[in-house]
This record gives sequence, structure tokens and C-alpha cells, in this order.
Amino acid sequence: MAIRVGVHVDNPSLFFLSHLDHLLDGIEVHRYTDADRTDRLLADGVIDFGGTGSTLPLIAQAGRVPIAYVAVSAPRHGHGALLVAKNGPIMTVADLRDQPVSLRVGSWQTHFLAKVLADAGLSYQDIEPRPAASEARLWLRDGVVSGWVAQGAELVEAERAGHFARLSGTAGVVADRSVFLTRRSLAESAPEELAVVVRALREADRWAAEHPVEAARLVVEAVGGSIDSWATALRRLPWTLEPVTDVFAAEQQDAADVLYDAGFLAARVDARAAVVPSLNRVVAAELHGVAV
Repeated sequence: MAIRVGVHVDNPSLFFLSHLDHLLDGIEVHRYTDADRTDRLLADGVIDFGGTGSTLPLIAQAGRVPIAYVAVSAPRHGHGALLVAKNGPIMTVADLRDQPVSLRVGSWQTHFLAKVLADAGLSYQDIEPRPAASEARLWLRDGVVSGWVAQGAELVEAERAGHFARLSGTAGVVADRSVFLTRRSLAESAPEELAVVVRALREADRWAAEHPVEAARLVVEAVGGSIDSWATALRRLPWTLEPVTDVFAAEQQDAADVLYDAGFLAARVDARAAVVPSLNRVVAAELHGVAV
């Protein structure tokens, strides 16, 4: 049985895996551009395995899509940050009340921003979410928006430009893991086949860690940008794959509660309902030689 793996450029591990043919035994690649479709592609049987940030699996659970967690990356503390204009009117998170903030709505950035706001006594509903676009850096520089959640190469370039200040990073706020998921029925019926994908992902991560410039070239071919900026951004990622643990489940539950309280999720979510212990044991054995 070949596992159909969904690949989009927003998930670097899967993106690089799709370019390493020697790792694709037992794996079929299905490419798509909109990461927000991952849960629907899983539910419709178009793909069997996908990768997103922390928010989309919770959206899927709130919408009664029967997903299951397979594995996660280590926390990505250098991956993203909330930026404001340097020497501008926004000095604290509290200053963002009633202000427009640019972010990738529905991505991990929604969880991050909602948590930053909640920790400051505000709600996601207290700001004006502005869907991110390639012009986000110019919007912030020119005062069109008051805040911007940046990530990857765009964060590297924003930091180098010198026009922005970091209001909050992810460290100490959210783990910002890359999250890999499947359908629950497949998690229960085909754990060994899913472990094959996990093994391939681990090797793809190892390749990316050892070849950041070559990896950056692949990303630039797909989305453009600077090889140097992308290589710098890729070097900030941990490139470590972990099994699903109680720590991760607790992180997701906290995210679910924050997003529901913020009015972003349509229903309360029990994150542990997407945890399949029998799959976890197989994946943990694959990654570390131990069960969890």
C-alpha cells in the first residue's frame, strides 16, 4: 500500500521529501498550493498524510473531520515573530487594540497571535486581522497595518531591513511545531505504512539540515526570494522529528482553548481525541526505538 502524501511549500519537511526520489518508496506525492485545504483533502481521501501548523488540525476537529496526529517537529522558536514599526506608535501588545494586524489567517500564526493577545489581556477579536500578502512588509513600514506576524525568509529580510522591532517571538508563547496528520481510520489500520513516511521525513529533515543552501535553492525555484535569506531561515529550524506525546497533546489543548475563547473555532475541541496510542507506539519505535 502506497501512502499518498500531500505536499505544499509551506511545510518544508514534506516539500524537501518530495524532491528526494530515493526516499519515496511506498510514497505517492500529491502537490497542492493551498495549505488550508489539507484537512479537506484528508477527509475526501485525496491524500493520506499531510503537514500543517498547530491551528488547522484544530479547525478540522471543530468541523468533525476525523484526523489523527502522526508526528511533530521539535519546537521552532526561531521561525516567526510579531513585528511592529521601529520607533512607531505601537510599543506593547496592548497598543494593538482596534488595530489592523497582518497574518496568515488559519495558520499557526492565528494560534500565536491569539495567545500573545490573550497573555496581554486582549482577545483576537480586539484586533483587525488582515490576511497576509507579499506586501505585508510594506504595509507595516507605511503604517497601513500596525503589526505583522512574519516567518521564514520574510522574517530574516525584515530583520535585516532595520525598519521593524520584535514585539514578541514564539519562544515562551507557543511551541510552533510542524504537525503531521492522517485520517483516524488509516492511523488505526495502517500504522506501519505511516511509519514508512515518518522514516522518510526524518531522512529528508537530515538532508535539509546538512544542505541548507541546496534546500534554499529548491524553495526559491518554487516561490522566489533570496537564497541567502531562505538558507538563513532554514538554519533556524530544528529539523528534528518527534512522536506524539502528552506534552504535545497538552500544547494542542491549550491552543484549542485559546482559539475557541477567541471566537476562531466554531466548537470546543478535545485535542486528545486525535491521538491514537497504537500509532504513537509504532512511530516512537521508528524514531527512537522506544514506545510512548
